Amino acid sequence: MSAIRLLVLGAVRQHGRAHGYQVRNDLEFWGAHEWSNAKPGSIYHALKQMAKQGLLVEHEVAPSTVGGPPRVEYEINDKGTAEYFALLRQALTSYDQKMDMLSAGIGFIVDLPRAEAIALLEQRITGLTQWRSSVTEYYAPEQGPAQLGHIGEIMNMWIHSADSEAAWTHGLIARIRDGAYTFADEGDPFVGVLADDEPNPFATGPHPEDPA
Repeated sequence: MSAIRLLVLGAVRQHGRAHGYQVRNDLEFWGAHEWSNAKPGSIYHALKQMAKQGLLVEHEVAPSTVGGPPRVEYEINDKGTAEYFALLRQALTSYDQKMDMLSAGIGFIVDLPRAEAIALLEQRITGLTQWRSSVTEYYAPEQGPAQLGHIGEIMNMWIHSADSEAAWTHGLIARIRDGAYTFADEGDPFVGVLADDEPNPFATGPHPEDPA
């Protein structure tokens, strides 16, 4: 799975309609360019590709001031919304993925009902538990990594990773159960986006596809 599709669809959905620079600005404000592949070129490419795939609708809203292509705003449609929620649910349940996918999923978790978010995270714990069990079929953690020479350190790392991720997920579930955050249909959600005239302290500078 690629986090860029989830990030871009989620950013467009938050605005209703957004041009590419707005999407890029949001993702850089969230630091996504540091922890994912959401670089400027990848963002603009993802917007164009998902428009071609029928997940986003393009709206030409203004001509270029320097003779280039017209400025375009993107709007998510029903097909794109279905893809967004499918990716979101996959990000929250899958344990065998890069950290950027889970990070993107957590960033949009409040778009789901509270009960569903908890259920998806519980599925993630089940997957982690099953994966850990598959490792311990060949490796006994209580005997230490040296039982398999230095190769045992690999299994030891996997066990620690499964345990720490499960502990973190349990903690998140507990916080959500206790009423943390505002989920879908519960009221006004937290929206971490900048106003149009607000400077972005994390902006990475101009890109050739930024609007003229």
